[in-house]
Amino acid sequence: MAEENIKGTIITLFSTASAVGKTLVGCNLASEIAAQGARVCLVDLDLQFGDVCNYLKLTPRVTIADAQQSMNVQGSSLDVRDFLTPYMHGTTTFHVMAAPTKLEDAYNMSPKTIKEILQKLQTSFDYLIVDTTSMFSVVNLSLMDLSTIVMFLGIVDFIPTIKNMKIGSDTLKNLNYDKQKIRIILNRSDAKTRIGFNDVEKLMGAHFDFVLPNDFAAASKSIQTGVPLVLERTASNLGDSLKVLVSRYTNKALRTTANDDYGDGEKGGGWFSRLFG
Repeated sequence: MAEENIKGTIITLFSTASAVGKTLVGCNLASEIAAQGARVCLVDLDLQFGDVCNYLKLTPRVTIADAQQSMNVQGSSLDVRDFLTPYMHGTTTFHVMAAPTKLEDAYNMSPKTIKEILQKLQTSFDYLIVDTTSMFSVVNLSLMDLSTIVMFLGIVDFIPTIKNMKIGSDTLKNLNYDKQKIRIILNRSDAKTRIGFNDVEKLMGAHFDFVLPNDFAAASKSIQTGVPLVLERTASNLGDSLKVLVSRYTNKALRTTANDDYGDGEKGGGWFSRLFG
């Protein structure tokens, strides 16, 4: 990768409940944006139980913990790209900053150093997609400050999950972020449950900015094979919906599943005009 004076967009995936699909969504966002030709790094900041490499069937040689150790010695001269693991499928390539593989390393991670690593990555990548743990930690709060967009994911299944979603939504409001920065995403929207998401919107006092369908079979297959849904040649409802979600953040037309090509969409401009369009 050539050194360039760029500052990549940071899209952070956050939730206040576990098992809402952050990692699966993050892997697909990284894959689809990379397939459109952008330079993408997927950062796993679920430091204790990160699953990005498991989902993508990667065996990282180095992790973010190794990057921190080296940065403590080399300081600002460290090239953090040396600590990335490439993911390749067909003609699509992006890079992964893996979570620590040892639990003790997770406890020793410094929020300050993590921020420095992300800022260094911003100078080499067009997009950083960041998967996080489900809590308002010092690392996550620092990351959300740095982020361009925070995707707050939730599911409508059990009352405790909805309660946590409301607490998370209220907390994000109280942090006084620009309202355009926080995007509330509902995952598995048509799962069999008696709780309607319209009722959840009323409870939260906020609407869902995007709704992803429930597609358990396709999601399970994707995790088993290590191939993100958007890169599968066989279409799925969830894969198609994830492509639509990505189109909100780029200025590329939707790729078709059949020929893995671009449509006749506009090629110029940036993601910003679409984001708030």
